[in-house]
Amino acid sequence: MPAPAAKPQPPRKLEFTMNSLRNTTLSTDDDSMYFEIVTRFWHPNVTKINKFDMETRELITVAEIEGLQTKEPRVRFGGDKGQWISAADFLKYDSDHPGGTFKATEDTEYRWKTHRGRFQLIKSDDPEKKALAEFHPHKRHFFVFRMSRHAFIQLQPNPEITQAIDKFIVSYLLVERRRRDSRIRVKLERH
Repeated sequence: MPAPAAKPQPPRKLEFTMNSLRNTTLSTDDDSMYFEIVTRFWHPNVTKINKFDMETRELITVAEIEGLQTKEPRVRFGGDKGQWISAADFLKYDSDHPGGTFKATEDTEYRWKTHRGRFQLIKSDDPEKKALAEFHPHKRHFFVFRMSRHAFIQLQPNPEITQAIDKFIVSYLLVERRRRDSRIRVKLERH
């Protein structure tokens, strides 16, 4: 009798603790993946993405975004040893839509697209356009009160995504900032 087929791994759920792009935590239920996205008040222009290393029990800076609130942010991977690059060089924005494309490795390119108002991450060369990650926004009680469900990103069990998770998170922060900035703003003035 042949051995039963191995069950496919369930998707991972990375949950945001707050709705802020500059100060939040992104983690799984069991904290096997734990990222802290923080902008310190003494460096208000630099947002750091720190990963919690379970073995050494310390936070390691994996990426930084300088000027997330500005029109021309810069990105650096690898902590203080990395080189600053323009966010436009890292993430190629789509002029018609709020998403964009980025390269996780030299030969692998991913694209953020919107489907029914939600961001999805797909491989650029995938003919099926199967979502590897999907963002689910938060929900509130009666649309006003406390959150009934925190926002989360559902990751498919793909080793390519988990190896380049720092680039995945930075690209998400950049496209989400662009999407939030593209909303209509109302300015009230007194005459």
